[in-house]
Amino acid sequence: MLTSPVRESPSAADPAPWPAYRPFAVVVRRILPLSPHLVRVTFAGDDLRHLGTTGLDQRIKLVLPLPDGTLPDLGEHDEAALRAGDWYARWRALPEPARPAFRTYTVRSARPERRELDVDLVRHDPDPAAGDGPAARWLRGASVGDRLIIVGPDGRTADPTIGCDWRPGAARHLLLAGDETALPAICSIIESLPEGVTAQAFIEVPSSADIQNVVARGASRIAWLARDAGCETSQGFEAVAPHGELLQRAVRAWLPRHTAELASVVRAAPEPLDDVDVDVELLWDSPVDPTTGDFYAWIAGEAATVKALRRHLVSDLGVARSNVAFMGYWRRGRSEAQ
Repeated sequence: MLTSPVRESPSAADPAPWPAYRPFAVVVRRILPLSPHLVRVTFAGDDLRHLGTTGLDQRIKLVLPLPDGTLPDLGEHDEAALRAGDWYARWRALPEPARPAFRTYTVRSARPERRELDVDLVRHDPDPAAGDGPAARWLRGASVGDRLIIVGPDGRTADPTIGCDWRPGAARHLLLAGDETALPAICSIIESLPEGVTAQAFIEVPSSADIQNVVARGASRIAWLARDAGCETSQGFEAVAPHGELLQRAVRAWLPRHTAELASVVRAAPEPLDDVDVDVELLWDSPVDPTTGDFYAWIAGEAATVKALRRHLVSDLGVARSNVAFMGYWRRGRSEAQ
């Protein structure tokens, strides 16, 4: 379980409180291939001693270097700029050729006392038609010593948990589901659950070689769904299951066997859902307030799959919207909005 560094109370001389998110200057310390499609990159930087993280599904952003390896000044070395919290405005003000791409990831592990941060990245198979995105290109050529900027929470802010969508409240029966892009968050969550709760996690990965050695807490369990095992579809048996197919089948089969756990959060009349067009809109439906009831679901990954499971739980089964969090981490054939 990750722990946050001790927060420093602002003094009367502080010109401004620390912002929720700030840039950290880091270098690549280690690159560890975990499996054919997963790579753990360890970043190091002196200011990471101030990184605030509760683990779980804490989001950060990697600001990738420009093709020549340079990075802009986002105020990462200027305390006044850090306190102003204007890193994004600085990024937007850059001319297009000098504006680096950034991508959102989940903290897998953090060691502020050692000034280190681990991020697990998906190594995508090359797509000749669509080409590589900026993160895939960077990862393919990454080396120890490479410089980046990470935007994440400062542990000295009033709420270093900002960027977390895992809010199960008092629920003791938990469901987590996602593809390989949600794997780091799911593993971090299920490794840190408190006593007295039970979680079922479903994680879809490209191949059986991508299954990770993760120890779930207590009576919780993880079911790994490998697409290279294939599945029957309307077109017959496919040697590689379509993305999201195994995840949807597993969740839909699990839910009817756990009606007792769902009973406290099912509404007599299903709540309405906006019809989000995942080709043009971000699907992100995360309840802000802690839930009531004894069941909570957290589903993340490819947006079309997440949308289908969202519709099934809320519209078909009547699960209260306040008891489910749905995050479309990525959209097939689309780049992340910035």
